[in-house]
Amino acid sequence: MNEHQVRQVRHFNRVVTQHVGALEDSYLQRGRPLGQARLLYEVGSDGTDVRVLRERLNLDSGYLSRLLRSLEAEGLIQTEAQAESDGRVRHVVLTPKGVAERTTYDALSNKLAWSFLESLDLAQRDRLVSAMAEIEHLLRAGAVDIRAEIPDSAAAQWCLEQYFIELSARFEKGFDPAQSNSASIQEMMPPAGFFVVAWLDGTPVGCGGLKAGMEGTGEVKRMWTAPNARGLKIARRVLQRLEMQARESGLTRLRLETNRALTEAQALYRAEGYQEVEPFNSEPYAHHWFEKQL
Repeated sequence: MNEHQVRQVRHFNRVVTQHVGALEDSYLQRGRPLGQARLLYEVGSDGTDVRVLRERLNLDSGYLSRLLRSLEAEGLIQTEAQAESDGRVRHVVLTPKGVAERTTYDALSNKLAWSFLESLDLAQRDRLVSAMAEIEHLLRAGAVDIRAEIPDSAAAQWCLEQYFIELSARFEKGFDPAQSNSASIQEMMPPAGFFVVAWLDGTPVGCGGLKAGMEGTGEVKRMWTAPNARGLKIARRVLQRLEMQARESGLTRLRLETNRALTEAQALYRAEGYQEVEPFNSEPYAHHWFEKQL
């Protein structure tokens, strides 16, 4: 642990919480603390599930329930069980009063944001906004969680669907999973293989799979990152997690192939120590084959 870095982060946290009014009982002078105000924003105009709120904000279930009850008591939200579910999935929507209050918060939040900038000259404003964007980017990168998943889970299947859609759009002749070499659910299900999903703010944003082959060789498959989460080094972390799992399973070599259109994937594999080799399979969509000794 770098003590200087830790002290700087703590000092930054104190400055920010004071500037945004996080210490006040009445955030933006609306009679409620920041936590309740933030929930009004996160519920949004279309509503959302309580589960999504809990995962996105990383809140304890009991604390989130208390916040929601306080907003419901004010007539700002309604919480209902989903009709098609077993009653355990609760959905939150803003009431007309809640929509009006959220609009008021938006206007006041804009004024607060401008108060950070108005006393600075133009160059200082650009520096501050750029620094904020970089901090947000790095904090988002640090918030990504790589989890083992069974490949037929809802999150895994959504990622794979998005992956196939993207390949169809980017490959010169499209992409048909049925024509590609096999990477079935069974082949990526432990102990035959492994699958991981990257999560950010309660949403799946990437995936990767591993097929355990013969003679200590595994094959990396289905590497994908959501477009809105690129630049956070998610693919690198997914690949490293699969490599760790491969070593733990006794594999000594990993192979993979990729299409010439996926230039960013080729750059990642080379940067992670994969060497281009002669074709080791008949994948019809592949133009480059790689291998790495673990």
